[in-house]
Amino acid sequence: MKIIITKNAQEMGKEGAKIFAEQIRSKPDSVLGLATGSTPIPCYQELARMHKEENLDFSKITTFNLDEYIGISESDANSYHYFMNNELFQHINVDLKNIHIPDGNAEDIDLFAKQYDEWIQFAGGIDIQLLGIGENGHIGFNEPAEELMTGTGRVQLAQSTINANARFFDIDEEVPKEAITMGMKTIMDAKKIVIMASGVKKHDVVKRLAGKEFLSTKMPVSLLFLHSDCTLIVDEAAYNG
Repeated sequence: MKIIITKNAQEMGKEGAKIFAEQIRSKPDSVLGLATGSTPIPCYQELARMHKEENLDFSKITTFNLDEYIGISESDANSYHYFMNNELFQHINVDLKNIHIPDGNAEDIDLFAKQYDEWIQFAGGIDIQLLGIGENGHIGFNEPAEELMTGTGRVQLAQSTINANARFFDIDEEVPKEAITMGMKTIMDAKKIVIMASGVKKHDVVKRLAGKEFLSTKMPVSLLFLHSDCTLIVDEAAYNG
């Protein structure tokens, strides 16, 4: 695992965007795996700038998002559909028919999850996957557990994740308890992975990840040590605490 340390979250985003831009320029029809949350926002802002000022072309790319809450409308400001459109898609020239985000309101979540992995395979697999890290070491919504899913599927969110998400909702009862997420094999099958972490709250998990190579389903992000092309980008606050 390659580690890049930056001064702050904005610089972290620029480093991540640089890697994605190189991928897109070398393969204009790349398949991008995308993430949500506060961590990737600076990366998306930089990619949008590159599109507007450097003619970075997204017209031929295909995207697959990691996850989505179950039971939230796509138009809800807390949905990941809304997030991706607001933070990235409306700012670049991506073809809307090439955007894929898990459907948390599918009539049959299990069937949709199986189809989602099939769509990824049909697209040729993910060329580059962007990830964030949860404070408990989760990636996507693959929470610490004795066993982890291999493919995309329905998951129960850990209480620590529910607590962390509560700040985005008006009342606790509105905070989702379930999500649909890519599984570990789906993530690990990406040809290249970029994982980012910023802020002092991520220090403990980054310290464990950067300190030594170990594998544990109780810390799903640690499984990325098995990947042949993985880059961890962190800011000083996340790295030094």
